Parts: sequence; C-alpha cells; structure tokens
Amino acid sequence: MLAPAARYLAAMIALNLVWEVAQLPLYTLWVEGTPAEIAFAVLHCTGGDALIAAAALAVAILLTRSWHWPSQGWSGVTIVATLTGLGYTVFSEWLNVDLRQSWTYAAAMPRLPPWGTGLAPFLQWLLLPPLAMLAVRPTARPFAR
Repeated sequence: MLAPAARYLAAMIALNLVWEVAQLPLYTLWVEGTPAEIAFAVLHCTGGDALIAAAALAVAILLTRSWHWPSQGWSGVTIVATLTGLGYTVFSEWLNVDLRQSWTYAAAMPRLPPWGTGLAPFLQWLLLPPLAMLAVRPTARPFAR
C-alpha cells in the first residue's frame, strides 16, 4: 500500500504545483507580492496541498475499510478522498479568506455560494484527486489459463 500511496502523493504534488501557479492571478498576491513572496506562497501552498492529500487518502482508506487499496476499493477511496479534500478546502478557504484574512481573492476569482469559496480552489480539489488516482488505478489482468 505504501508504493501506491507514494505514487498518488507524487502525482498530487505535481498537479497541485501546476495548479497553484496557474491560479495565482486569481489572488491579490499576484499583484501585491514580491517574487520571493509569490515563490514562497506557491511552495507553502503546494506543501499544504500535499498534507491535505495525504490526510484525505488516509481518511478514505479508513472510512471505506479498503485495506487492500488500490487493488480493492479504488473507486470508493477515490470518491471519499476527493470529498474529504474538497470539504476541508471549502472550510479552509472560508476560514483563511473571510475570518483570518490570511489571503485575499482578486476581483477575477469567481466565488461560490453559500460561503464564497473561490471557484479555482473548489475545482482544484474536485478534479485533481481523481486525476492523481489514475496513477494508482489497478490495471486489467490478462486472462489466466
């Protein structure tokens, strides 16, 4: 189980790094931050994404009792890990944008009701976990004779 988990997390880190860079113009940091601040934010956020992904995977395996993941329970773990990461992200965006004001959306960021979660982070956690799960999806076995 460790090798598939490592492949999943490596895929999540790579995908999230690309996503974090791509969504930078949707945050005020893109205009207001120095290059060093922007670089730090990308690395910091990608590291946070890796922690969220690892925790969501562990929760998904535990909740689905898929002890032989990914050969058994791949789809259930994919769904639960995606929903766990998405749920945490909705909470974290609300906490950090509205309450703590740790970061700020630019006017270009579409926001989703009811909590005003940014569309980009919402899509990030809706799309990237299933994509990364493809890195560990079991392959079809040839017919045995």
